[in-house]
Amino acid sequence: MARIAMIGAGSIIFSTTLLNDLLQTPGLEGSTYVLMGPTLEKLLKVEEYTKKIIKKNGLSAQVYSTTDRREAVKEADYVITMFQVGGMEAYKSDYFIPLDHGVDQCLGQCVGPGGVFRAQRSIPVFAGLMRDMEELCPNALLMNYVNPMAANSIGMGMTSDIPFVGLCHGVQTTMDLIAGYLREKKEDIDFVAAGINHMAWFLKLEKDGVDLYPKFLDLIERPEYYINDKVRCEVARHFGFFMTESTGHLSEYLPYFRKNQKALDLYCDQPGFGGATGAYYYFCDMLARKYDEVDYLSFETGDLTLRSKEYCSNIIEAIETKKIFGFQGNVINKGYITNLPDGCCVEVPMFADRNGLHATSVGRMPQQLAMLNQMNVSVQLLAAEAAIKGDPDLLFAAVAADPLTAAVLTLKEIRDMVADMLEDQRKWLPQYEGKTLSRLPIIETPPGTEGVEVPLDPALAIVHRFGKLAGN
Repeated sequence: MARIAMIGAGSIIFSTTLLNDLLQTPGLEGSTYVLMGPTLEKLLKVEEYTKKIIKKNGLSAQVYSTTDRREAVKEADYVITMFQVGGMEAYKSDYFIPLDHGVDQCLGQCVGPGGVFRAQRSIPVFAGLMRDMEELCPNALLMNYVNPMAANSIGMGMTSDIPFVGLCHGVQTTMDLIAGYLREKKEDIDFVAAGINHMAWFLKLEKDGVDLYPKFLDLIERPEYYINDKVRCEVARHFGFFMTESTGHLSEYLPYFRKNQKALDLYCDQPGFGGATGAYYYFCDMLARKYDEVDYLSFETGDLTLRSKEYCSNIIEAIETKKIFGFQGNVINKGYITNLPDGCCVEVPMFADRNGLHATSVGRMPQQLAMLNQMNVSVQLLAAEAAIKGDPDLLFAAVAADPLTAAVLTLKEIRDMVADMLEDQRKWLPQYEGKTLSRLPIIETPPGTEGVEVPLDPALAIVHRFGKLAGN
């Protein structure tokens, strides 16, 4: 019988999905589920929903709610995180302030100014949670669903040795798409996917030893396929490999697709995650309003539905039983991808068994894919360090390194935007208390300004004087 703590369990859609999975997972009979979050009212709705399922299906599980994090994790075997610090109020700042400065985000959740600031809010919470776990459940496994996945994972790795894995569903849902396009059964396709979260790559697509990539790349040349995922298809056309997330996600990870209206009109003109501005913000806002107005969980029948595509329950099942389960996980790179830096977060094939979790080594990815990933790895490393140290200059550097932001704004414009966001979000950023980001003025060079004589090696001085005489 396991004790499972769910941190952020007031997240109604996600927590109920995981609970539906866990309550019917072999090996978890008689387990206790502790729902933790800052708002007891939301937790009690999820608790009531869960008890309805337990009663109707004759299950032996127990469930209760608490707003005390230490109580939740005490003696836990598994800790599952799904919180969002600042909620929609903070997310509004993540999206609209950059938009006012000229940075158009589709999601603003994992990269970009929004992703960097979400990391600033989340990483200190993880640090506190993992300190509690070190004291109260040092052998527990932490399974994280909180975004930005990569930056959060780096921050977690920097602050604690508690074992953790970051979980996402981009690979399994994209495999549905690929199998459907190829008219093949998903289970018949052998694949390898690796990279970073929301920007991993299908390195292999095979059936019975036959390479399926040529057929797939031919298909996405057709307008009826291309229009569904313009950015992902365009990147695959130029770099040779398909990515594991949506056009909306990938358009933010690279500098090519959202930098001006021409690019937006050409590549990000489809609704929702097809690239629309603010797509995920508006979707989350709609859901928040919907669930504030009506308690939809009160209409639930208590029936169990099929287990979802989320990995969480399958991982626990594998650990609790003799079943082996393969999945994609986000972990700290320790040579798993050799041309990405150790210490960053990578998404690689893994498997779970009774001995725990095991990441597999991918080796060297095609260098062009590592290059595209590295654009965002630098952002993630800087964002994590900034969040831990509460350093405004590192925070600025993280946003300045962001490919989309750098494609749109000058350094001064980036600094001003970061300063505005820092001031707007202070109540969720205690590590920045009493700290500001200086706003540097523009240095004017009036007409006729003569530069001072440059002290150079004699040979270089000749070149310098020649350049000035030539008007260069």
